[in-house]
Amino acid sequence: MKNTKFISLLFVLSAGSMMFAQDDLINKLKSNQSQNANFQFTTLKDVGATSVKNQGSSGTCWSYSGNSFLESEMQRMGKKPVDLAEIFTARNSYHDKAKLYVLNSGAINWGDGGELHDVINMYKKYGAVPQEAYSGLKAGQTTNNFSEMQSKLKPVLDSLVQASQKGRLTDNWMSSVDAVLDEYLGKVPANFTYEGKSYTPKTFAKEVVGINPEDYVELSSYKDYPYFQKFVVPIPDNWSHDSDWNVPMKDLTAIVDNAIKKGYSVGWATDVSEPYFSYKNGVAYVPDVNLDQTMTPEMKKELFTEPKADKTITEDMRQKALNDLSTTDDHGMHIVGLAKDQTGKEYYMVKNSWGVTNDFKGYIYVTKPYVEYKSTAILVHKNAIPKNILKQLKPNTGIGL
Repeated sequence: MKNTKFISLLFVLSAGSMMFAQDDLINKLKSNQSQNANFQFTTLKDVGATSVKNQGSSGTCWSYSGNSFLESEMQRMGKKPVDLAEIFTARNSYHDKAKLYVLNSGAINWGDGGELHDVINMYKKYGAVPQEAYSGLKAGQTTNNFSEMQSKLKPVLDSLVQASQKGRLTDNWMSSVDAVLDEYLGKVPANFTYEGKSYTPKTFAKEVVGINPEDYVELSSYKDYPYFQKFVVPIPDNWSHDSDWNVPMKDLTAIVDNAIKKGYSVGWATDVSEPYFSYKNGVAYVPDVNLDQTMTPEMKKELFTEPKADKTITEDMRQKALNDLSTTDDHGMHIVGLAKDQTGKEYYMVKNSWGVTNDFKGYIYVTKPYVEYKSTAILVHKNAIPKNILKQLKPNTGIGL
């Protein structure tokens, strides 16, 4: 992809600009669609998921997919799932990101975007709350729209950066940032009542959600870095500079396959800007064509008329796409099962966060080669990782995998 990709894919995972709404992304993707899709899917394994949500005009897909992942984890553990407040996670992330932005003189990416590990990090640090306790919506709003908030936040942050370069900041300099967040998203509740019992965000996380954040592992695959070691993933929205485990490309899908087999879901960060990612039709695959050439309108029209063969993906192809930015970290979703089409080809069942607005009620069916080629990270419970892969990570870890 050319760099113009960043202009049209705003308010998703790797697009740091604040000028465009997520609606622009959906409109762009719809323009790539054929209206003659002919796919029939049979579910092979459904590990369980809560209802499809709508992130609205905000780049909070990472929070929606990450919290959906936590909700499925509650189901897997036999708990009654809670509709978790995605904007509680985002609000705390923006607070922490703003502080890092100022202390680093503006040298980190600013915007709505984030990573799947941010959900785990915010859960560990701040806890969790149900949607009913913190919607993040102003009076009269039904969906998120962060454009005005971000247009106010960025000048505040940049003025603080300028002030820091001239001398010491005041002790309460973060209050100006929190004031904007509170104005648009509301104050974070110190206490709230859920099903007749009073909680703080931390006690709610411990007593109701009940996951252990140390149990979750984020992995990626970059041939440019040593395998089975951690590395800082070089993508703009990794504002916290967290490290992922690096595994060979084929291990990504081996982990996803094992997770689904064992009843675990998977958080998934990926590129969704390709013409062969069809949101409207709910299908993504890698056509067996020269991917370096620009697709003609005629080629695009034929992409989704019926199931077609995928291209075989190699590690070199994957790394080339990461290095030339034809693969970027655009979007976060949630892999919740496995299905097959009418030809018998397998696809992952993927829950999105753009509402119930496509041919498969907000779900997308994605082939394994697409996941191999376009994934930027996956998030799983450590017990979902195959033992042969886990053994190769263990000697290098201090986190008790």
